Amino acid sequence: MQLEQLIRAHGEELLRLAYTYVKNNEAAEDIVQDVLLKAFEQQGQFRGEASYRTYLYRMTINRSYDYLRSWSHKNTIFTEKIQQFFKGTKSAEQEVLVLTENRALGKAVLNLPIKYREIIILYYYKELKIDEIAEMLSCSDNTVKTRLRRGREKLKQTLEGGAWDDEISNETGH
Repeated sequence: MQLEQLIRAHGEELLRLAYTYVKNNEAAEDIVQDVLLKAFEQQGQFRGEASYRTYLYRMTINRSYDYLRSWSHKNTIFTEKIQQFFKGTKSAEQEVLVLTENRALGKAVLNLPIKYREIIILYYYKELKIDEIAEMLSCSDNTVKTRLRRGREKLKQTLEGGAWDDEISNETGH
């Protein structure tokens, strides 16, 4: 497969997947670029034990985890928090997420712990089946089901706890 075909076929969905982990457009773009280049260079090493899409998702998830553990990410987060403290304003990402009810839900999902967030995103947004998610994350079907249930519970608590109403009130100014 040519690199251009690989980018057209999988680039956009991998970008959205990476963003759900790192919550930063530039970092997500870098991750996807790395993943697609690596996949292109190592095409001959793909064993075909899973679908190529699952293989790319797994590479993107692993690379996202690597980024989240990196010193540069932790340093960037620390610097942003200090800047927000002195400015007293919300980040552009936070303001964008507050615009609509769907964005409030999106924010609630992005604020879930990563082990629940990834399951919710893969199941609802990427429409993967339980067994596909389990294979992708190297865990059992029951682990995926449990995390999905707990993720839903956490979302319900967040949205019923007034966070949903607060988001809507902030949007409308009431």
